[in-house]
Amino acid sequence: MASLNGAPADTVAPGLADTSITKDGFKVTTRKLPILKAGPIDAMTKALGITPPEMIFGDNLARIEHAQSGWFIEFNAFDALDRVDKTGERMFKVAYSKEWQQNRQKQFDDIKEVVKPFDWSYSTDYKGTTPPPPAPKLEPTTTPIPLALLRRPDPINFFDEVVLYEDELADNGIAMLSCKIRVMPARLLLLVRFFMRLDDVVFRIRDTRVFVEFSTGEVIREYTAREEKYEEVRRKLAGRKEDVLAIMRDPNRLAEHIPIVEQTLEGVRLK
Repeated sequence: MASLNGAPADTVAPGLADTSITKDGFKVTTRKLPILKAGPIDAMTKALGITPPEMIFGDNLARIEHAQSGWFIEFNAFDALDRVDKTGERMFKVAYSKEWQQNRQKQFDDIKEVVKPFDWSYSTDYKGTTPPPPAPKLEPTTTPIPLALLRRPDPINFFDEVVLYEDELADNGIAMLSCKIRVMPARLLLLVRFFMRLDDVVFRIRDTRVFVEFSTGEVIREYTAREEKYEEVRRKLAGRKEDVLAIMRDPNRLAEHIPIVEQTLEGVRLK
């Protein structure tokens, strides 16, 4: 049986792990299941052409759908990993990373299938999976997400956090893709974050935010990519009384110290 993300489902039927809420025609669904077992991991490796991360939650997902229009946006591990560079051309061009990549390769010497070189940091610019035409399409916009509305102390009708994958980069850092979603009476906000720290090399934070205003059917997707050299971030944090190492593990606190290198805004109105 195949799961919604295109990878083989694990031993538990995916539907049994679903939680959902519907507001004004918008249905929000999250799914959380255990780490994939060996069989599904092998199948995913063949389908992707790259070795999945150490902790791969291939059946997990977060999804927003609007049945009336046929529009949806879904976040899952398979589609996110399919956006990882599979040529190896965008790997870090530094001496340290060559040693790190060689060590990582040794961990998979027993894999029978030939796996081509790829970005071992699992960096992805994944912004979500959306339907093909004739469903409505997200288009470039200048309308930002209304942060003032999101700062209001509205009650939370639904909240969930879903991890899609995680890897410790051969004990040299961390790469993690996770999703948080909160639904209020009048609107929702979903945040999908890729956070990567490669010790002594680089920090990356790539955020995709999806905002929905229920009364108008307005959907806004904001993608923000931040990147900075490891030493530069450490220099910015030097002299602080706080635990610098703790900050360097916390993307929420790191974000203000890492400049934006890419940002896009898209929107669609579904009513």
